[in-house]
Amino acid sequence: MSSKADLIVGLQWGDEGKGKIVDHMAQTHDYVCRFAGGHNAGHTIVLDGKKYALHLIPSGVLNPNAKNIVGNGVVISPKDFIKEMSQFENLEGRLFLSDKAHVLLPYHALIDQARERMKGDKAIGTTGKGIGPAYGDKIARVGHRLGELHHPEKLADKIIEFFEMNKPIFDAMGVEMPNRDTLLAELNEYKEALGNYIVDTTKMVWEILDEDKKVLLEGAQGTMLDIDHGTYPYVTSSTTVSAGACSGLGLNPKDIGKVTGIAKAYCTRVGNGPFPSEDLGTDGDTLRENGHEFGTTTGRPRRCGWFDAVAMRHAVRVNGADQVALMKLDVLDGFEEIKVCVAYEVEGEEIDYVPYDLEDAKPVYQTFPGWEKTEGARSFEELPETAQSYIAALEAMIGTKIGIISTSPERDDTIVR
Repeated sequence: MSSKADLIVGLQWGDEGKGKIVDHMAQTHDYVCRFAGGHNAGHTIVLDGKKYALHLIPSGVLNPNAKNIVGNGVVISPKDFIKEMSQFENLEGRLFLSDKAHVLLPYHALIDQARERMKGDKAIGTTGKGIGPAYGDKIARVGHRLGELHHPEKLADKIIEFFEMNKPIFDAMGVEMPNRDTLLAELNEYKEALGNYIVDTTKMVWEILDEDKKVLLEGAQGTMLDIDHGTYPYVTSSTTVSAGACSGLGLNPKDIGKVTGIAKAYCTRVGNGPFPSEDLGTDGDTLRENGHEFGTTTGRPRRCGWFDAVAMRHAVRVNGADQVALMKLDVLDGFEEIKVCVAYEVEGEEIDYVPYDLEDAKPVYQTFPGWEKTEGARSFEELPETAQSYIAALEAMIGTKIGIISTSPERDDTIVR
């Protein structure tokens, strides 16, 4: 009988600290597989005091014994992937890219940026990396897959033909048609650098599960940025929830084992869109400063606020989270009071679920006493009693256990209950 794949998924608006937990769990897994997103995502991992920023390569790359797979649900910018690979040595045999993953090329980023400019104050607040246009081309069936890099001449002709067919649209956006010779040279560079890594990862994942290998699945962003279940249209362009692991790697639901949801002990969000528990005062500033809340990919300051138990309960249910890893508990050190959003007020009515539109939802808070220090704690008993009570209260609110608690960016400052 085949083994089952463990899954890690973000439960908030992304940036929850998935990278640290994937890195932590990768120590006991043979393969780490990425199933969605593009290089707009970012994992920051601190290992022995050295900081690594990963965008496309699975976090298991920092475990020399783990192999890493990038699935078909990911959109891959070859240029950025090659740059990211340069941080590491001897990746052949340890890194595999799906031949069915879609290619993100520089013109996708130009389209992304042009669309945001044209929207003015109604802009979504994307990273401008081209993720939406690349996924848009995929759904419109005019995209290109990584396997096509094996035939650069043919791919160059297809891209030029696409530009010619859509010239009026590109002209209106101020996006120039690429020169064929320049484009071909670029594609040949990509083939040279990535060709040996491009394989049929669907077949590969099936085989390694049949061989009873331990497999860990990781996504990007978080549940509240999911294309269907997030705060649309202020979302990403992929399926960020646990179900996305199936379509993004070629698995079926029976292949999924334990689901670990990742959440901060507070909330952050990057870009525009509703964020009910956002704190625009000094507490929000303190959270940003203490948590070093600046985007791994963009450097943008993150919007900060209190833990949203309503959105979290929604995310736990959507993902089937068996447990939650609560990150950055230490960022709350020193607060006299800590708030948790326990309901929303919408049009004068108090509700305890995530509605169709969160734009006008106001938070209803419950307040908890703070604590002095949790930083560096490695057992639950080391935590102050008020921190233990806070965690117990969150568990009751979200409907699942908090099985892992992170008390600093370091790999070993992690409590496993």
